[in-house]
Amino acid sequence: AVMDGVHPQLVCGAATTVRDAEGMIATPGGIDVHVHFDSAQLCEHAISSGLTTMIGGSLGPITVGIDCGGEWNVGKMLQASESWPINFGFLGRGNSSKPRSLIDQLRGGCLGLKI
Repeated sequence: AVMDGVHPQLVCGAATTVRDAEGMIATPGGIDVHVHFDSAQLCEHAISSGLTTMIGGSLGPITVGIDCGGEWNVGKMLQASESWPINFGFLGRGNSSKPRSLIDQLRGGCLGLKI
């Protein structure tokens, strides 16, 4: 039997996951994978335009890079992003010949490394 308002070709089977979202608001969200985080206003604009995930880096308005440049900076980016209802992925600086600095950035919270 088909429920009223449900298309007959809509298939729900064993692989279908049902989430109880009663009392919640669920919206689709966009993902921006090349973000230059240069100001907090960027987050406000992202939210209002439907973005839910942003991936990138930068050290603020004085730089043009898309990486966070080191473990300490990545930590500060993570700390600054905690108050925003957005999923963040920060990129570390991957242009080092010393594996230790790359590993430290990843352990510090980087999603990946920008080369």
